Amino acid sequence: MLEIKQLTVAVEDKEILHNVSLSIGTGETHVLFGPNGSGKTTLLMAIMGFPKYRITGGNIIFDGRDITGLPLDERARLGIGMSFQRPPVVRGVKTRDMVGAALQARGNGATIQNLAEKTNLLEFLDRDINYGFSGGEIKRSELMQLLAQKPELTLLDEPESGVDLENIALIGKLIDELLEKDCPARSRKCMGLIITHTGHILDYVNAKTGYVMMDGCIGCQGEPREMLATIKEKGYQECIECLLHRQTV
Repeated sequence: MLEIKQLTVAVEDKEILHNVSLSIGTGETHVLFGPNGSGKTTLLMAIMGFPKYRITGGNIIFDGRDITGLPLDERARLGIGMSFQRPPVVRGVKTRDMVGAALQARGNGATIQNLAEKTNLLEFLDRDINYGFSGGEIKRSELMQLLAQKPELTLLDEPESGVDLENIALIGKLIDELLEKDCPARSRKCMGLIITHTGHILDYVNAKTGYVMMDGCIGCQGEPREMLATIKEKGYQECIECLLHRQTV
């Protein structure tokens, strides 16, 4: 349902991603590891369609359609949603209004009240978006908006970042609902691509395939927990050496 083909992306005059390819099938969740500055967020921003991230080569195919040239709003209407690592404060817009707009656009049958109860954010509905929110509250607010939007493809940029132990289990539970983990695998329709630096989110959310991104390239792919165990034991230096070896063979 999502296919990235030889994607090359530049920000201003600097090329960040180099011929990145990956594919995610319907109902699958994939996870992207990598050190800071390796290009992980750039990939998500390019898939979402932010104009700062200029695609200079390759294609993005979503649900059989080439969306490489589509603007961000059209991609959102097609069913792509994103949770940011550091979302901005939006003064003058109430959280209630944002969730209501997403519900109205997608019409998934949920209610603002129900979603706020589920995310433990009832008291935040009439506050400006993310204004004065803690790290965990921001993440829950982002997920509440995504649950209202109910996208077919969810992009999650370090969902565990800035979240304390009290909130991480709830964050995992909300992501599982968003990605239909309570449904049999064959009947799931929602896909996910999760960026993680620490891998903590894998204690709560299962993923089928993992990738390591190094210097704007996909270095390898495999079973996520096995990859995480190697990264924890040997660090990303092992991935760098592996990538260099492949490039010279």
